[in-house]
Amino acid sequence: MELKANGCYFYFRKLESPQDAEVVVNGRRVIMIGSNNYLGLTNHPRVKEAAMKAIEKFGSGCAGSRFLNGNLEIHEELEMKLARFFRKEAALVFATGYQTNLGTISALVGRNDVAIIDKYDHASIIDGCRLSFGQVKKFRHNAMKDLERVLEESKGKGKLIIVDGIFSMEGDIADLPSIVKLAKVYGARVMVDDAHAVGVLGEGGRGTAEHFALEDQLDLIMGTYSKSLAAIGGFVAGSKEVINFIKHIGRSMIFSASLPPSLVASVSTALDIIEEEPQLKTQLWKNTHKMLRGYKKLGYDTGCSETPIIPIIIRDSMKTYQMCRLLFENGVFVNPVVSPAVPPGRELLRTSYMATHTEEQLDRVLDAFEKVGKQMGLI
Repeated sequence: MELKANGCYFYFRKLESPQDAEVVVNGRRVIMIGSNNYLGLTNHPRVKEAAMKAIEKFGSGCAGSRFLNGNLEIHEELEMKLARFFRKEAALVFATGYQTNLGTISALVGRNDVAIIDKYDHASIIDGCRLSFGQVKKFRHNAMKDLERVLEESKGKGKLIIVDGIFSMEGDIADLPSIVKLAKVYGARVMVDDAHAVGVLGEGGRGTAEHFALEDQLDLIMGTYSKSLAAIGGFVAGSKEVINFIKHIGRSMIFSASLPPSLVASVSTALDIIEEEPQLKTQLWKNTHKMLRGYKKLGYDTGCSETPIIPIIIRDSMKTYQMCRLLFENGVFVNPVVSPAVPPGRELLRTSYMATHTEEQLDRVLDAFEKVGKQMGLI
């Protein structure tokens, strides 16, 4: 209530336009730098057309779970396409990314197993671990010596290491080569949540594994559709045996209604566009490098970011909210992130960029950050 009274409540903001480089909020047009729409595909004509055609053919929903009556041919076609794209034997489609981690992790981690996770892993990974019957052990963020300590402590048990490919708040990349190396030494399996890396990392946009040339050495790749794939939902890709096991044990898939046809078609078309229009990823990285340079030149702390997620680290909750308000008044939509989403003392503005941002829009954003930063005495 206090935040609302001070004009510093920036959650559940009402958007009145498509998710794009600019959006309308309460009748005001602002530049969006708080979206995960990295390739700008949510408003792509081909994606929208595919969604409408799917509704015409299959209707608006499936009226049940895939396990029983809601398994459409386009679900299976998308799974084959995802498996091919991520160079795995099989894939499984879920209704949300959150449910993907819940169903996959809780199905695989048994009573004598240990789920080993990075302290900065996404909440859905943590909750999937909580729903499993196994132990959960955390290691310090991207700290390989600490991961080795945990692996050493877990000898004699089944071990699944689960990490984000790109960490969603600070935009740094998991040290996957070192993780894979340690996993081999200690007999652990590796699962990567590539929600923010699909369409972003790797020559073909296949994510962290392709980025590090480790595609054949990861056991499971998980991802969501709500970022570069322009919809909502999730998937996990791996060996046929493991995917078939999750398919029959993963409760969040079995007991949820299946993904609507329009979203399945949207994702399928977005995958096609990623393969056919590599210039989108090229432009995304051009924009990313411009903004990383721009913020550093202004004197902002962007942490260890090396991706289109660029944090502006403020280290104070109220200053974070105040800066968010002033930026909005200057035509920029950005997200405030405070504890528990980040550790206390690590409060930040989470900015993120799209292939569809223009040079002129990005210059306006940097101008706003310069003006507001000086106004608040931060730069």
